[in-house]
Amino acid sequence: MPDSRPPRWRDGTHLLVWTAILSLTATINALVALMDAHRRGSGIALWEPLIWEFSSVGALLLILPLLWWGCRRWPLHADTWKRVLPFYVLASVVWSMLHVVGMLLLRHLAYAGLGHDFHDDAGLVQRFAYEYLKDVQTFALFVVLEHLASWYGRRQQGEARLLAEPDEGPAVEPVEQPAHFLVRKLGKEFLVATADIEYAQASGNYVNLRVRGHDYPLRITMAVLEQRLDREQFLRPHRSWLVSRAQLRSIEPLDGGEAVLHMADGAKVPCSRRQLPLLRQALSAT
Repeated sequence: MPDSRPPRWRDGTHLLVWTAILSLTATINALVALMDAHRRGSGIALWEPLIWEFSSVGALLLILPLLWWGCRRWPLHADTWKRVLPFYVLASVVWSMLHVVGMLLLRHLAYAGLGHDFHDDAGLVQRFAYEYLKDVQTFALFVVLEHLASWYGRRQQGEARLLAEPDEGPAVEPVEQPAHFLVRKLGKEFLVATADIEYAQASGNYVNLRVRGHDYPLRITMAVLEQRLDREQFLRPHRSWLVSRAQLRSIEPLDGGEAVLHMADGAKVPCSRRQLPLLRQALSAT
């Protein structure tokens, strides 16, 4: 399947980068905690602050992919942030709860593996309240960085938008079913012919338009895009996909009644069991 996301670090590399950053931070924090303990006269071994810090890092890394998914599913924009912000506030509470539970579980496992018992002087509620004050800052930082990365990726890649009615005079081409899309890339604008769209895939609040090997995200729903395109030219094999009839090369039926559409560029597009008969009917009508 083609990648539906804007150009950015792939999650594997993304996770490795954050693992390195958080691990370095955890090591420094552990050394500082050890020096503070020795200065107070508390005799603790180095492994204890290392477990405290790296259990927190481990729990964060386990739930980071969930945060990235949420950021892509509910992106923040100037016209949506008021509606989406309460979700992020609630998500920060869930994020912190998962972090605390995962962190304590990892500490118990690490201590048990070394033949010791882990005791948390603070109760679970007190621990959560304390950790949340720190977690909400970390959560906000991750959300901001993820959206900045997505914004930068769209600028590098080029973001499409529909042509609007001119302020004066008649439109050069139909606006309801446009022959072109306007793409803004690195401060420049150029037109992309609708006929050159090979397929489109829904991705959160965007639909990625595939044109000659490039993906251009368009802020629109798939249902609205389907209405704006020529239905004789574009087919809807799946609720998240539109394909150009001219770019479809073959249909591969699957055992469950679904199918895979093989496109001219080698991409494989899913076709749902419900849409497969309609797709075949549309193709046989031409």
